[in-house]
Amino acid sequence: MTEPTPTNNTTTKSRPSSSGALSVREEGLQSSQGTTSIADTVVSKIAGIAAKDVSGVHTLGGGAARVVGALRERIPGGRVNHSQGVSVEVGETQAAVDIELIAEYGVAIADLAVGVRRNVITSVERMTGLEVTEVNITVADIHLESDDDDDADRTPRVR
Repeated sequence: MTEPTPTNNTTTKSRPSSSGALSVREEGLQSSQGTTSIADTVVSKIAGIAAKDVSGVHTLGGGAARVVGALRERIPGGRVNHSQGVSVEVGETQAAVDIELIAEYGVAIADLAVGVRRNVITSVERMTGLEVTEVNITVADIHLESDDDDDADRTPRVR
């Protein structure tokens, strides 16, 4: 990934122009009335939800992450991990995103990657005001309908 200025939280530090007008950045994350910080987990959840919304994405994450996620969801009170398969690097004004996904069989992977990238960039930039510098996509597997039958037989059951 491109190295945006590394921090755990995002804070924009732009200043008024010489004319005294607010810059675009100041209208977003920093103004004369205060500063907005955006945690990495917020960006990763937004990116995860945006990626899952693209037709042709079966699920996010590799094999181990999906098994852990399936177990977590079966535990009473467990929640869906929307950032599963997503890692982000967030700087002061920029973010870079890595996504690992499982594609549906028959989908053109190049077109799928374009759609995921577009949806993630649009969602993250619109919701956070951060500039997304890159979205790296790894297609870890292809989902076949016959896999659903196999998964039902192999999925551990939590009582």
